[in-house]
Amino acid sequence: MAIQHEDLSLWAVVTADQRNSRRSLDQVPGALEALDATVGDRFVLGFERTAGDELQGLTRDAGAVVDAVLTLTEAPHWHIGIGIGTVEQPLPTSTREARGPAYLAARQAVERARSAPAHLRLVCAETVGDPTYGVIVTQRTARAEAALVLLRALVSRRTPEGWEIMQVLSETGSGRAAAERLGISASAVSQRATRSARAESQLGAELARALLAEVLAVPA
Repeated sequence: MAIQHEDLSLWAVVTADQRNSRRSLDQVPGALEALDATVGDRFVLGFERTAGDELQGLTRDAGAVVDAVLTLTEAPHWHIGIGIGTVEQPLPTSTREARGPAYLAARQAVERARSAPAHLRLVCAETVGDPTYGVIVTQRTARAEAALVLLRALVSRRTPEGWEIMQVLSETGSGRAAAERLGISASAVSQRATRSARAESQLGAELARALLAEVLAVPA
């Protein structure tokens, strides 16, 4: 039997747990479909239902983590925990079978997210090798967490109409094309984008992506 080991690469495990699941419909299938559409090809181990009303995925792509958080925020049903750390190698084919400090950190994060601002926590594993480097990673993680919490709090105020205009603008690339698709004026598109904090959320996503890339020691 092959001996599993850890390398020095840091990974992000995103775990989401459905809020008030006992009093609401199962939101996991819809969330998995949305995540597959937005970040499916950027997670090394794609999102799966791991237990009950919980789902989980693994990546080293900072932008994919941010986009996953945004996707899960559009449906306001989730506690989100992100664990940063190493993962046992070789990787299995399913996130349900993966192990390592990053997974333990994600478990801590999603539990803490239940009472955290914006229902999101980012936790780095303690076992990152050199203690000095561990302190640096912890500090970077705190900054990335702050950016993600602020971003999630900002976009969670959007109406369904606001999420729609963000999607259409992303797909069409221009206000005029978005107006034609929706059958509204270019001015109405601009007003909806402003109410949805489009410019501010783009800046916030860029900041969160850059800070997470620092934590993971990958290009932004």
